[in-house]
Amino acid sequence: MGHTGEPRFDPGVLTAAQRQGDACVVCHKKWPRPRVRLGLLPDGQGVFACDDCAPALPVPRGPQGPEPTTAARPPTRRARAAMPVLD
Repeated sequence: MGHTGEPRFDPGVLTAAQRQGDACVVCHKKWPRPRVRLGLLPDGQGVFACDDCAPALPVPRGPQGPEPTTAARPPTRRARAAMPVLD
């Protein structure tokens, strides 16, 4: 996500028209010109979608950090009693 909180898009997967804001980043439709701003390219250029496609896009998640780690706890007395005994 950018410093403005908008998601950043990889320009390598977009067409020239999509990178310039002249085509929808979802369906490639050029007319009417897409008006809903979805995010940014690394150079700060806006990325747009048409009115039909914009509501279908997922809401971006927040920054991804490391997975939380939890320490394994020993089994409770009840769980130990239910464990099979291996001979």
